[in-house]
Amino acid sequence: MKRTILWGLFALISAAATAQETIQVSVSNPMKQVRTDQPVVISLQPYGDVRSAIVTCEGQEIPCQLDDLDQDDQFDELCFLAALDKKETKRYTVQLLHEGEPRPYPARVYAEMLMRNDKVKEKNRHNNFIESITARGDCANSYNLQHHHGVDFESELNGIRIYFDKRQTLDLYGKFKKRLELQETQFYTSAEQKKEGYGDDVLWVGNTFGLGAFRGWDGKEPTMIDPVRSRTQRIISYGPLRTIVELVDRGWQAPLNTQHSTLNTQHSTLNTKHSTLNTKHSTLNMTIRYTQYAGHRDTDVDVFFNKDVKDYRFSTGIINVKGSEEFSDKKGLRACWGTDYPSTDTVKWSRETVGLGICIPQKHIVSEEPANKDNYAFVVKTDATHLNYKVIYTSVHEEFGYHSAQEWFAFLKEWKREVEQPIQVKY
Repeated sequence: MKRTILWGLFALISAAATAQETIQVSVSNPMKQVRTDQPVVISLQPYGDVRSAIVTCEGQEIPCQLDDLDQDDQFDELCFLAALDKKETKRYTVQLLHEGEPRPYPARVYAEMLMRNDKVKEKNRHNNFIESITARGDCANSYNLQHHHGVDFESELNGIRIYFDKRQTLDLYGKFKKRLELQETQFYTSAEQKKEGYGDDVLWVGNTFGLGAFRGWDGKEPTMIDPVRSRTQRIISYGPLRTIVELVDRGWQAPLNTQHSTLNTQHSTLNTKHSTLNTKHSTLNMTIRYTQYAGHRDTDVDVFFNKDVKDYRFSTGIINVKGSEEFSDKKGLRACWGTDYPSTDTVKWSRETVGLGICIPQKHIVSEEPANKDNYAFVVKTDATHLNYKVIYTSVHEEFGYHSAQEWFAFLKEWKREVEQPIQVKY
């Protein structure tokens, strides 16, 4: 009798260890055009401790990815990429397993953080890899702590690094061919690699937005993310289908919404004084998450706050590349096309032509500011604790890209239509 009970318990334990749940996912394309590499993201919160997964479509396995967003060693989301014909609906089967390890698939994205190795002389061969770094607010020079000045990431179509300082600017890597390159070049392409067709840095950013850096707003102009108690960069996910990196600013003394304070002045002098007092003492914790999907030249930006910040105003936008041509649909899409040196060293570097773009949901827009010598800027807001937008760029060297302002602006109009008509997911 005891043996029978023990075998029964063993059978139950074995069944639990190999337990799996199956989800049927229906994915539809609402547009009359082919859509490829469309992200499907499923929250794993209802399914317990998922350790591995298999996704199939019409009996064929397709790559998927499990991500631990809050770094508690338990996966929070599953992601796969759908390919859909015009107005097509496909059905995917997702098996969630409570044992094993995530299945390996070919990498289509890459992310990297590096500390300098003084024993390595070649600028593209450093090997002190890290995945998180935090600097105190009084750090004298956080910009030079990391080898290429901050975290970098890429898809086959783009490459971005984010400066680890109060600017938190996005700097750009232009490619000739559609492939991953940053592991080989580390944003410092050698002469030999250039001969082999590798890309390089294509944008000078200075103190501008670069490509969509998120900043404060003092009522007249953007402000840097400073002072802070500490700033952090970290890699949340390395791929293979999407890479996720985060910037965390703790104790940021962001300027309170000046326009809101002025409005209060019309009703109460006391309110104005109170707002001024809050400006001096109120601090925020902010996390900026950048998600780069395989097959995409655009990058998702999500900004999270630790409290309600609807009374604050912030800013973002794109650099006014020297002599650039501007485009705006006055509904959140703004872009430029221009040519400039990517460095102050005009002897070593050649002029580079780039197209930049940013797309912000209209609910977040307070105003579209007139262009100045530095930026095409927006003043933005959030309803409470979150806002989001997308950034995108091209380099004229791309064999697969765009080679005139007209081509670039036409593409961006179509891109926005896709952004506003996402695929429909039911499961």
